[in-house]
Amino acid sequence: MKRHGILNSNISRVLSAMGHTDRIAIADCGLPVPEGTERIDLAVTFGNPRFMDVLKAVSNDMKIEAVVLAEEIKEQNPQILEEIQELFASFETGFKPEKVEFVPHTRFKEMTKECRAVIRTGETKPYANIILQSGCIF
Repeated sequence: MKRHGILNSNISRVLSAMGHTDRIAIADCGLPVPEGTERIDLAVTFGNPRFMDVLKAVSNDMKIEAVVLAEEIKEQNPQILEEIQELFASFETGFKPEKVEFVPHTRFKEMTKECRAVIRTGETKPYANIILQSGCIF
């Protein structure tokens, strides 16, 4: 039995298989998951688990070199955006994403087709979605 890190076997499996520049998304409960992209559904009830709780756990278990967010988060959900920025600001220098990109939400949804998986949370706040691009650990 694992003692540390992600306990969810599907998330752990996807993270372990990821290479440099591979991507994974963490999403609210409303983001559509494209046909052919793995869905890891964690949603239990509305609001549970929270987007930020899942993002923190995944971020602690992978090297992130870039993130993608929907442009709309700036106006529609500044609270979550601030929490994301605080999370990444708290990382040690070697673990901070080198690039943060904002794209229109329609483009964001298209980009999820290229993700290894989309992790669906119970989050109900709008635009609580992020794509994490894997960095190289050496």
